[in-house]
Amino acid sequence: MSRVSLEGQVAVVTGAARGVGELLARKLSARGAKVALVGLEPDVLKQVSERLHSDSDHWYADVTDHEAMTHVAAEVKERFGKVDIVVANAGVANGGPFADSDPQSWRRVIEVNLIGSAVTARAFLPLLRESRGYLLQIASLAAITPAPMMTAYCASKSGVEAYAHSLRAEVGHLGVRVGVGYLSWTDTDMVRGADQDEVMRELRQRLPWPSNKTYPLGPAVDRIVAGIERRSSHVYGQWWLRGMQGVRGGLPGLIGTVGQREMKRFAPRLQGMRTGLVGAGGSADEQARATQRS
Repeated sequence: MSRVSLEGQVAVVTGAARGVGELLARKLSARGAKVALVGLEPDVLKQVSERLHSDSDHWYADVTDHEAMTHVAAEVKERFGKVDIVVANAGVANGGPFADSDPQSWRRVIEVNLIGSAVTARAFLPLLRESRGYLLQIASLAAITPAPMMTAYCASKSGVEAYAHSLRAEVGHLGVRVGVGYLSWTDTDMVRGADQDEVMRELRQRLPWPSNKTYPLGPAVDRIVAGIERRSSHVYGQWWLRGMQGVRGGLPGLIGTVGQREMKRFAPRLQGMRTGLVGAGGSADEQARATQRS
């Protein structure tokens, strides 16, 4: 498809305080888009907003809170007059054996990554219908292939991929386009947080090339921006992910066989692994929920 100019477009980015969301906001802004930042760290979001090249603003909200996100959508419409693009990027992760995982953290990964994405879309779809806009759902390599020690993350990203593909069929006749963005291991706080665990880091290093590498953030976000400009149905942050679509049917059996051997190898070292959310974004989510409970 030909590219759509982002000049004067209004883009909403969730999970915009850091990582993919923060850099995406900067690159969209540099192309003339007005940007609404949504996340759990208002001070950080304010700093991001102040560094952008174009008109921008920020909102504190938990993407799993339907009432809060509906309120954000109304305020964004009042502030900017419209919404053309929504990037459902907010996400968290944990790792470790399922049997030993913290039930609350495991559930929270599903809530943020899957339920939070659906809540985001529900809040902003009326505005996207008005603008005949574009919703980009950020998924992952984890949507394409299962991985041991990542049950919650794989489940959430597989789920959100299927949800977004289903939604595309529902809203296309209304002029709303829906895309799914795929990223492999990319240099973000989330990945660096996961790598702090020695077992998780070594397991990832033993994956076959090219899935065992950590990729720079900039080129991946450039590909996402290009996908937004084209209103693409599929956006690949790394070039080789497109090829994974053709072989994904055989991956569960392969991972099931190879994964057993790897888990047996690492079994003596699995005791005492951290089972909470990883990275600075995970810490922010845990702190926000603790504040709500107090």
